Amino acid sequence: MTNPATTTQQSGAIPAQPGPREVTGVTDGVLAGGKPGPGQAVTTGGAGAVPGGAAGIAGPGSSVEFVPGYAPDAVIPGAGPSGRPGSRPTVKLREANPDDPPRYAPEWLELREPADAAARAHDLLDPLRIRLANLPGKSGVVIHDLGCGTGSMGRWLAPLLDGAQHWILHDRDPYLLHFAAVSSPRSAADGSRVTVETRRGDVARLSPDALQGASLVTASALLDVLTREEIDTLAAACAGAGCPALLTLSVAGRVELTPSHPLDAEIARAFNDHQRRDDLLGPDAVTAAAEAFSEHGATVRLHPSAWRLGPEQAALTEQWLRGWVGAAVEERPELRAEADVYLTSRLAACAAGELRVTVHHVDLLALSRPVDGAS
Repeated sequence: MTNPATTTQQSGAIPAQPGPREVTGVTDGVLAGGKPGPGQAVTTGGAGAVPGGAAGIAGPGSSVEFVPGYAPDAVIPGAGPSGRPGSRPTVKLREANPDDPPRYAPEWLELREPADAAARAHDLLDPLRIRLANLPGKSGVVIHDLGCGTGSMGRWLAPLLDGAQHWILHDRDPYLLHFAAVSSPRSAADGSRVTVETRRGDVARLSPDALQGASLVTASALLDVLTREEIDTLAAACAGAGCPALLTLSVAGRVELTPSHPLDAEIARAFNDHQRRDDLLGPDAVTAAAEAFSEHGATVRLHPSAWRLGPEQAALTEQWLRGWVGAAVEERPELRAEADVYLTSRLAACAAGELRVTVHHVDLLALSRPVDGAS
């Protein structure tokens, strides 16, 4: 089913191939408007779909349905190391082989979405609303969502903002773009219309031209998989366009597990080192981004946005644990024997409802100076 509020962009300032030409191959479980309902799933088979991709991504409010062949003790791609030495399962930001599988599995994005929504900093929304309300001569806003994945940022933010919105969803993965398009909100907080288009491209090469006419740039869990140069490029692009940026859920490099364990700190250090591979900033990204946006004249606000995981989030905690420990061992193989015992113990506590985890993140709002004299 093609959603009339969803379009695709075949050309643009970001040099890459366009996304799917239309939203197709959606099951009967999709409600009018293209949004999956509780307990329903969407599947793909249309333009841009990854052959053999996940066929059971649960809709909002439902339990996660994993891909056929998923093993309970496996790490969903995106939650931890890919299993290939020297590779990182991060969003496809840079040039990659077209045959490469998605780096972020939709199952992982589905699993973390409720925790993401609960963690994002609502305190940053009022200054953002003030800025958007003061845009001169505009009947609506244009929002670019970078590395959109399955579109969780739009599902969270669009219903919290008043006025007509047009979302431009950027990602390298056409399969994720498909899910983002069909599950996007259709109305704003005041009932105004929300429309969507997709652009398949490399957000690490964003330019001011790509953001021409933008009212806002958003991203979720993106900064920590960028290099310092890429963050500076993003800050410069936002400054050049005079648009604010709301960049959420960047890892802060701190976790707290209750009850504690003597190996917690060592695993955390190894994981943070793993995050900094290949010149990526990992837990240093928020500081670097705050500096970069400030240097380009923006007013920057930071706010904590921690995941707080308890027995109700056991499935997410399990996957996070496997990925967290797995990345630490990939960084420091000498930890493997101790880490295997540690992981077994932690998973048992998780399954028994006895483990609580706080994963610290930081949200950043950068209010770039308007280029048209708006306040």
